[in-house]
Amino acid sequence: MSAHDEPSRNVVDERHPLPDPGLEEHLPRPTDVDESRAKRAERQAGFLFALVPILSIAFIVCYFAVPKTWSIDFGPIQANALHMLLGLTLGFAVLAIGLGAIHWARTLMADHEIVEERHPAHSSDEDRKGALAEVNKGIDDSGVTRRKMLIRGMMGAGIVAVPAVVLLADLGEWPTKDHRRETIERTIWAPEVDPATDEITQYRYLVNGVTYKRIKASDIRLGQLINAEPENLQELHGKDHQVEKAKSALIVVRMEPDSIKIPDSRRDWQVGGILAYSKICTHVGCPISLWEQQTHHLLCPCHQSTFDLGDSGVVVFGPAARSLPQLPIAIDDDGYLYATSDFTVPVGPSYFERDSRNDFKKGDN
Repeated sequence: MSAHDEPSRNVVDERHPLPDPGLEEHLPRPTDVDESRAKRAERQAGFLFALVPILSIAFIVCYFAVPKTWSIDFGPIQANALHMLLGLTLGFAVLAIGLGAIHWARTLMADHEIVEERHPAHSSDEDRKGALAEVNKGIDDSGVTRRKMLIRGMMGAGIVAVPAVVLLADLGEWPTKDHRRETIERTIWAPEVDPATDEITQYRYLVNGVTYKRIKASDIRLGQLINAEPENLQELHGKDHQVEKAKSALIVVRMEPDSIKIPDSRRDWQVGGILAYSKICTHVGCPISLWEQQTHHLLCPCHQSTFDLGDSGVVVFGPAARSLPQLPIAIDDDGYLYATSDFTVPVGPSYFERDSRNDFKKGDN
């Protein structure tokens, strides 16, 4: 027999270049051999799960009961009490779920090492059936069918989703009818009224948006457009100032009275061809000031919605679906312009709850 014919005893399988060391000796956990310890571990995991509903309820109570103005001092650092309590209650609730699940897995679930050959990427039907069998075996090994307390604890821990639902309230105020009437459906153009007698005690004067001086009718030239604001806007500050400025922005134009259409219902809304309209487009709320003197058209620069200010602000082109709100104005003894009332319809873009029955349409009187 030649050397080539002699079988080699040192040939190594290319798939396994190193000897297989095998599995280490399996050492059982204390809970595997002592049922009393297993019961204690179950109670510990169940206790962690039971904390979740308590902490979730505490989160909700804090959300509604703790004033937003409360604070907690940590020396030179000051923290908002509400934010801290919400973070602690929700954070510990999530932590309790994680710790309970980890404790359950490390002490009660099956603890057997498994080794198998790496299978091809494609699985046969037999392999899929085997995988499903392994899933069912895993369910059995987890002990959920025998340890009912864990199942009840996990089901109770599901209440941790309730704080997330409660937080939806922070997306904004609830759009109730009364809340809309006091916020987005009103502006500070409304005259001041004596609550005892319901009589008007002060009207809101129109002021120039740049100089903040009252607008005198005789100073407005034919064809001129002026950006205006209510005089009382200067009394507001911070967020209130920005919100009211966004709603009450106004444009004042003067046109030849014989060249415009004024319905009988709006005869007393103008002064010698001087009219005032909301500056906010009724499409998506862009500010408008592109004025065509000859056509009396006002063009929105965002999406080209066009309004005819010579015909009660009706839409003549573009995606806007509602006429531009007109503000009723009058003139005092000194010749200055003031608003006789608030806008009769909400300004700005539409919203689901908005009532559009009072919107002006072409041909209305």
